[in-house]
This record gives sequence, structure tokens and C-alpha cells, in this order.
Amino acid sequence: MTTPSPSGDVAVEAHGLSRRYGRRWALADVSFQVGRGSILMITGRNGSGKSTLLRVLATAIRPDHGQARVLGHDVAAAREEVRRCVSLLSHYSYNYEPLSALDNLAIAARFLGRAHSRESLLGLLAEVALAERADDPVSTYSAGMRKRLSLARVLLQDAPLVMLDEPYAGLDPPGFRLVDGLLRRLAQRGSTVLMATHLLEHGASLCDQGIVLEGGRLTWSGPAAALRPSDLGGSGAATP
Repeated sequence: MTTPSPSGDVAVEAHGLSRRYGRRWALADVSFQVGRGSILMITGRNGSGKSTLLRVLATAIRPDHGQARVLGHDVAAAREEVRRCVSLLSHYSYNYEPLSALDNLAIAARFLGRAHSRESLLGLLAEVALAERADDPVSTYSAGMRKRLSLARVLLQDAPLVMLDEPYAGLDPPGFRLVDGLLRRLAQRGSTVLMATHLLEHGASLCDQGIVLEGGRLTWSGPAAALRPSDLGGSGAATP
């Protein structure tokens, strides 16, 4: 396997990536590459390893075996460098619920060291259709509104690599269109996107490449448009 430099054409590569929880292997010998500026769909049944893969690549958890590099940085040896160039939308919102949406974004901006004003943050909230509720406590938000706020934080980070874990979950049809538009904007600005989703046909219409995980193993890879429901296969326990 070739090791890319930060200026290479490969944004993400994994070789033999494995992660175990107790006796169960959530990932087992997973290898793939993602080119810079492309959108990769990661799909598979519940418990197939999609979230674990994103968390390993984002350095939230460490792999037990194998290697992975993100924009030229090793996820185990250069965790801080990886974190500076990655934005992860996870299942958890990580919002401060007693605070307003505007305050949440302001805290995130300070943490990232980004200059911000009320007007600029309101602009981000307008992009996710939350501007009218900008000063309301997040505790009063629905699950879909919390997801929209998390998407605004992704936009705020402006990272070259964006990882989205089930971004459509909890959203209504306008929210679906919002995520679709976000994917297109990220592609237009040259960001690389890794999206884990159960929505096979919808994801395939928006993504360049696709991979299927089953029982922690990579069972299919190719153009996303060529992926079919039958490619999801059956379940099975993974061993490294």
C-alpha cells in the first residue's frame, strides 16, 4: 500500500483496520482508499461497523490492529493533526442544552479559534433553518432541530474531511433536502466526505463511491451508483 503525503490524491486510506469490543470484532481487516474531493457512502446493516469505522478514522477510538491515514496523518501516531482537519457528525449532538443555539455555536467557534460575530453565526443557523430559534434554549428543540444545529457546527468547522454518521436520522423532508444541499456544497468546495447511512438508494444518488460492511468486514466496494440491496448480503461474526 502506498503511503500518501498530505499533498497526494488520497484523503483516507485504511489497511487491515480492526477494532474489538470485548470478544466481538466490530471491524476486522478493513482496507480501502478514498480520493480527495470525493464522497464515499458507507452502508451495511445495524451493527455492521459503520460508526466504529468513522470513530476510528476521527481518532475518537483507537484501532486494535492495522493502520489508517487521514490526509497524510496516521490516526494513531498523529491524533491531534487528524483532529484539526476532520469534522465528525455523530449520533450524539454534544450540545449544551440549557444554552441557545447561538451560544452553542459561539462556544464551538471559540474552541476552534475562529473569529465570529452574531451575524456570522446567525448566517450559519439560517443555512439550517434555525435562525428564528437562534436564541431559544436547545432543551426546547426537537430531535430534528438538534440534528440541524449539529450540521451548523459541521459548517462552522469548515474541515477538509467531513464524516457524517446517519445524517438523515430524525429529519423531516425539508431536513433531507438540507443534508442533500450540504453534501453538494461540500463537494463543490473540494471537501472529502464519508457518509454512513442506511438509505442505500438515496445515498447512492449523491455519492461517488460506496463500501458495504457486514459483521465488521468489508464485503463490497465500487461506484455508489452500482450498489444494489442484494450487495448487503447476510450477517456473520467477524474475526481478524
